[in-house]
Amino acid sequence: MSVRRVVPNVQSDAVEESRDFYGLLGFEEVMNHGWIMTLASRSRPEAQISFMAGDKTAPVAPDLSVEVDDVDAAYASVLECGAEIVHPLRDEEWGVRRFFVRDPNGRVVNVLGHR
Repeated sequence: MSVRRVVPNVQSDAVEESRDFYGLLGFEEVMNHGWIMTLASRSRPEAQISFMAGDKTAPVAPDLSVEVDDVDAAYASVLECGAEIVHPLRDEEWGVRRFFVRDPNGRVVNVLGHR
């Protein structure tokens, strides 16, 4: 399994204002589902940040998203080590398969793969 990207998720009630502010630093909107918006660097699109008011299907908003090439292997790995699953592995309507796990610092990590 390999990591494809890591994106910080900022909980925010000022999503539009955040887009405008980070636009001043060279970011542009690349995804907007209404409840989450992702910005990417114009010059380095792998540099991203997301803003969300809350998660559409999970009980909590994640602090961080980690995209991997094999989300099922990642899920098996964290289950085996006994990590706390916050949101079970599932396919989402917007084209990702994901789960949430709590890291040793108490942060919620959204681990996902695109289908």
